[in-house]
Amino acid sequence: MKSKLRRRRVCFVTGTRAEFGLMQPVLRAVADDRRLQLQIVVTGMHLDRGRGYSAKQVLQSGWKPHAVVPWRRGESAVDRAEATGLATAKLARVFERLASDIVLVTGDRVEALAAATAGHLCDRVVAHVHGGDRALGQADDSMRHAITKLSHLHFPATRASAARIAKLGEDAWRIHRVGSPGIDGIQSAAAGVYTIAERFPQLKRHRFALFCLHPTEANAEAEAHRTSVAVRATLGSGVSHVLALLPNNDPGSSGIARVLRETDSRRVTLLDNLPREHFLGLLRDAAVLVGNSSSGIIEAGSFGTPVINIGPRQAGRERGKNVTDVPFIAKDVERAIASVWSDGQPRRFRSENIYGIRGESTAARVVRVLATQSIDLRLLRKLIHY
Repeated sequence: MKSKLRRRRVCFVTGTRAEFGLMQPVLRAVADDRRLQLQIVVTGMHLDRGRGYSAKQVLQSGWKPHAVVPWRRGESAVDRAEATGLATAKLARVFERLASDIVLVTGDRVEALAAATAGHLCDRVVAHVHGGDRALGQADDSMRHAITKLSHLHFPATRASAARIAKLGEDAWRIHRVGSPGIDGIQSAAAGVYTIAERFPQLKRHRFALFCLHPTEANAEAEAHRTSVAVRATLGSGVSHVLALLPNNDPGSSGIARVLRETDSRRVTLLDNLPREHFLGLLRDAAVLVGNSSSGIIEAGSFGTPVINIGPRQAGRERGKNVTDVPFIAKDVERAIASVWSDGQPRRFRSENIYGIRGESTAARVVRVLATQSIDLRLLRKLIHY
C-alpha cells in the first residue's frame, strides 16, 4: 500500500487589498491543486481600520487566514522601517508554526520584503511574483529587487522583467515568465454592468472618473497639495462624477486622505475599500482612471480604459498605449483628461494588455512550478551566476 504524499505547503503573505485581489487566480489554483496546500497570512494595510480594514475582504472572498500578523501603524519612514522589522520577526515564527514549505510574495511593498526576509532566513523557499519590474514609488524599486535577491523562484510578468532578473545574477532555471495574475480572467472577474449600476446609481457608464492616488514622498503637506491639484483638474475636466479611493498607507498618505475627505463637492464619492470585482467593474466602466495606481498600468489595458498617470510613482514601468503620463501641474492634468473626455464622447482604446501571455493562464504556470520544482540544496543555496 502506497503511503500518502504530504502536500506541499504554500504560504501566501498578503498586506494590501490590491495585491490580494491581483493574486486571486493564483490562490484559487493553489487551493485546487491536490499536490499543494494553501496557507494565507494577513498583515500590513489589511489591518488598518482607517482604510476599511480590508482583512474582512479576505474572509468575504471565501478564504480563512491561517494567521494574522500585527502591523505597527505610523506615518513616518522610521515608523515604516520599525514596523517592517517587527513583522519580520513575527512572520518567522508563523512560518515555523505552519511548517510552510514555500513563502509566496508579490510585488515591492514592505510586507513582501518582511515575508521574503523571514522566509529566506528560515530556510523556506521564497517565490516572488512580479519581480523584475521597474517602478519608482518611494522605496519600491529598491525593495522589489531586494526581494528578488532573497527569492529562490521568480515569476516575472514580462520579457523585460525576466531579463532584468537575470541581470541581477539569478540563474536562468529559477526564472519563469508567467504574465500578470491580475489579468487572468479579468473580464469575467469584473462585476457586471447592471451590478455596478445598482451599487453606484450616481455613476453613468463612461461618464465618470475613477481616482486612485498614492503618495510619492513622506511629506504629507506636499502630498496634500498634489492631491488638491489633481482633484481640481479632474473636476474641471467635464466628467460628470469622480469616484475616489483612499490611498495606501505609505508615508505621506495622510495628506492625500485629508484632502479627499475635505473635498466639498456633490460630484465626488469617496470610498475606503472595494471588493476586487467591484473595482474591476468600475475600472471597465470609467471614462478615465486618474492618479498613479499600478492598476492603471497593469489591469486597465485589458478594458481599453484611458489612464492619466500623474507624477513619478510609476516611472520605469512598461505601459500600454492607453496610458498618458503627466506631471503634477493642473493645466497638464486637465488637458490630458479633456483629451480623453473629448467633449463628452470619451475615447476608448483596444482591449489589449502587454502583461499577458497567450495560451496557458498565469495561475496555471505558477502552480505547475510550485508543485514540481525540487526543493533541495540546489534551490535553497544561492550563488550569483557570474
